[in-house]
Amino acid sequence: MADRERKGLVARWLEGKERSEDYARSTLPTNRFSLFWDILKGRFGRLMLVNLLVLVTCLPMLAIFVWRYLVINVSWATGPYGAGLLVNYPVIPNIVGLAELTQMQNDFVFFSLLIPASAIAALGIAGGMYIIRNLIWTEGVFVANDFLRGIKRNYWNVLEAMLIFTVLLFLAQTSSNLSDYYVATGSEFAGWMIASKIVGIIIVILAVLICFWMVSLGINYKQGPWSLVRNAVVMTIGTFPQTIFFAAVAVLPILLFLFGNTLLMSIGIIFYLLIGFSYAMLVWMDYSQWAFDRFINPNLGVATGRGLYNKDAPKTKPQPAPVSAADSAAMREYRRMIVAQGKSKLVSRPIKPIDDGVEIYQLPEAFSREDLRRLKESKEAMDEDVKKFEEEHKNDEQYVEYNRQFEERERMIREEESGGKKKKKKAARPPKMLNKK
Repeated sequence: MADRERKGLVARWLEGKERSEDYARSTLPTNRFSLFWDILKGRFGRLMLVNLLVLVTCLPMLAIFVWRYLVINVSWATGPYGAGLLVNYPVIPNIVGLAELTQMQNDFVFFSLLIPASAIAALGIAGGMYIIRNLIWTEGVFVANDFLRGIKRNYWNVLEAMLIFTVLLFLAQTSSNLSDYYVATGSEFAGWMIASKIVGIIIVILAVLICFWMVSLGINYKQGPWSLVRNAVVMTIGTFPQTIFFAAVAVLPILLFLFGNTLLMSIGIIFYLLIGFSYAMLVWMDYSQWAFDRFINPNLGVATGRGLYNKDAPKTKPQPAPVSAADSAAMREYRRMIVAQGKSKLVSRPIKPIDDGVEIYQLPEAFSREDLRRLKESKEAMDEDVKKFEEEHKNDEQYVEYNRQFEERERMIREEESGGKKKKKKAARPPKMLNKK
């Protein structure tokens, strides 16, 4: 290896330390925390685009919450809850528990509507989380293509998590409203219902954490429905303190809506319109990758530290390069589509120009057999001229290069398909990640 050229003091000042190889290595993310800030700063535009796609699919759920908020406010403003004030007509002699009953009826409708709305939101979460995972793995990302690919691969896993969460939320809210109603009416079952209300709140909190793990596990590993739930419960219990902390960090901006004034609420709305959903997914997926590298990937023999630079590795040993855009799943799918359509006849071979002076004999209005013979001879002469032109120019560089590139694509597609078939034969069933010990 040749000695590095020593430069003068002025040259080093002009170039700066950014040109140093050691400095370039030092700027690469070496842990999950630095990777999070690197993606947040360097891929902010793509995070905004992902946030927009997720926001569109979450609009039905957001509309239900806004609708519920408006209905409850109108109900409290116009309901007959001020006894003896002679405000409403007709007179209702007994209004004990009426407010709680109205609240329970409204919530029964709105929280039941959240269940089908969650199926729509699962589309955006599946596509968005898949893109965030690829960003963390430092793979090349095509937002539109990868968003659709994420929906195709992960929708059913995300839908399972969303349905579990919304059904449990519906049951917990119904139990809470029923408890308030029994307490207001002085029922003998009020004590039991208060206990059920507390249990429901605890179950909803645990369901949020378990569903977070179901989404991240379903996007990273191929699993069945029951295996996904079981592994999510194990990961929640096994990493409970860390899970609580990072789940709270992911949803921290929601506090702007719960405890803030009008200014803070406006800031929260702008934040979620720009990057709120992407921020939450990035925090959770970044933490999930750390947990997978620590507890799962070593047991499965899967490479750890994807997207990170190993600063302890020897400098003579080449570091694994991140997957470029040319090798990403979207580009592979694009190449496969081109091969499936076949070679372009306009590009793969030479075509004689039509303005070269060769003309076909034109039949007169009254023609004879001699005119038909001359027409046929002119067509044959043109065909021969076209074949001669193609033979003379078939070895031109543009045609040779196109055919070579197309054959190379065909060869790569065949190798990928043959490799995929071999892998499918070896992996007869999904890995049982957390059942070995």
